[in-house]
Amino acid sequence: MGAQLTLQFEFQTNLTFASFYPGNNAEIVNQLLAMAGDGDEQQIYIWGENGSGKSHLLQACCQQAKAEGKDPFFWAFDAGNLPPPTILEGLEHIELVCFDDMQNLSGHVDWEHALFAFYNSHRQNNHKLLLAADCPPKYLPFELPDLKTRMNWGLTLKIQPLHDEQLIDALAFKAHFLGFDIPHNVGQFLLAHYVHDLPSLWTLLEKIDQATLAAQRKLTIPFLKKILSESS
Repeated sequence: MGAQLTLQFEFQTNLTFASFYPGNNAEIVNQLLAMAGDGDEQQIYIWGENGSGKSHLLQACCQQAKAEGKDPFFWAFDAGNLPPPTILEGLEHIELVCFDDMQNLSGHVDWEHALFAFYNSHRQNNHKLLLAADCPPKYLPFELPDLKTRMNWGLTLKIQPLHDEQLIDALAFKAHFLGFDIPHNVGQFLLAHYVHDLPSLWTLLEKIDQATLAAQRKLTIPFLKKILSESS
């Protein structure tokens, strides 16, 4: 990694392809698995609503690339806490760069120009770029037209939201990954009476996992009610 790069990132080890419930997004998973390996796609742009799993997929791609002997880099852009654009210096030598929340760079002209320069150098080195945002690339409110054009290069994929039955399957999938089971009727009850957005559901699953482990009990609707009443 370039000597001037001062910011590092940490893998979130629970965010892997194995822990991602694909639903109707198997194509995206397959494309990213190929990108992490020896696939030909040089740029992939994924987009979807907040909480749809974009960050999970970018982290998973990085971890897969690392497992295959590559040196990936991940960064999520926070509009309220952007680092200086100089963090891009040296990244043109990284085989796989993953940038999350691209929409948060809009309006920051210094960042847009630095990203444009990085983009050209990184691409000339024949390295791979994985981008994520909450809208298609053509709707990114960038002020630099040439940068916006480059966001449209490569493959653009939308993360498809999960419908209710898939949410129940996703709950069961995630719970099994954590090491416990959610009966179908408990999943239905949870979605009908409590949270519906994915980030809140995953946070809740971790609380349920801890509670079932501590109590050494299977998850039932009465036990779920008790867990939720104690955590509220």
